[in-house]
Order: sequence, then C-alpha cells, then structure tokens
Amino acid sequence: MPAIIVIAVIAIAVVAFCIKISNDIVRASNRCDNAWDQINAQLKRRGDLIPNLVETVKGYASHESGTLEAVIAARNGVTTASTPEDVMAADNQLTGALRQLFALSESYPDLKANVNFQQLQAQLEETENKIVYARQSYNDCVLMFNNAIQTFPGTLFAGGRMPRKGFEISEADATAPRVQF
Repeated sequence: MPAIIVIAVIAIAVVAFCIKISNDIVRASNRCDNAWDQINAQLKRRGDLIPNLVETVKGYASHESGTLEAVIAARNGVTTASTPEDVMAADNQLTGALRQLFALSESYPDLKANVNFQQLQAQLEETENKIVYARQSYNDCVLMFNNAIQTFPGTLFAGGRMPRKGFEISEADATAPRVQF
C-alpha cells in the first residue's frame, strides 16, 4: 500500500511539473504579445503626432516638400504594415525620415523657435523614448520566450512554437548622426 502512495505522489509531482512548464511557455508567449502591443501603441501615438508636425513645418518650409512627403510616406508605411517584420522595417524608414525633418528645422530659425513645433518635437521625443523602452521590453520578452522553448525541458512542451525574432534596428539607425558646428 505505501508503494502505491509513493508512486501516486511521484506521478502527481510529474504532472504538476509538466503543467508548470507548459504554462510558463504560454505566459512567456503572452508577455511577448503584450510587449508587441506596447510597441504598436507607441508607434500609433507617434503616427498621430506626425501630421501635426508636418503641417507646422509646411508653413515655414513649403519648398522642402520632398522631405515632408518622405515623412508622410514612411508614417503610412508603419500604419499599413501587417507583420512584425514589416512594422520593424517601416519603423526604421520613419525614424530616418524624421531625422531628415529635424535636420531641416535647423535651416529655419523661425520654425525652430515656433512654440507649436517645439511642443510637437518634445512630444515626439518623449514618444521616441517610450518606443525605445518598449522595444527593449519586447526584446527581453522574446529572449525569455525563446529560452523557454529552446532549453530542456521546455523543448518537450513547446508544441511546435517557433522562436520569435526581436526588434532590430537598421544599420542607418545604428550609426550616430554627424553634428557640425
């Protein structure tokens, strides 16, 4: 009789362990989804700010339409992207276009001094900081998820889940802009 109890306790412990591992993988996957949603929320906020910024700049630099059109096109690319990879690529293009826009503002002292432009620039900078944090959080979640499904015993319970890809920046975004005085 005691042997049956010992076997039952061991069986219950094994089942509980299997359930815990499986649930940990599901939680890690859900954290990745949530972190990606946070990136999307910040990208949406940035996308909402850009038309106001472009309108403010138009009044001062109307003949710089190429830069303004590039910003709007890049913004539209982010909003229409359907996969995480497409969002990452479109976001990198938008970041580059915004850099050009802010570099353009250096050529227009009146624009640079405009209160609306300053407020929009500050809000956009705050949003960019939140995007950086959201990207870091997402990449941390992806690392934890990938570790959970690629290490033993998680590999036994991954259930066909594939490793996720972290948020990567382009080479252009990885290099610091050159500033000259």
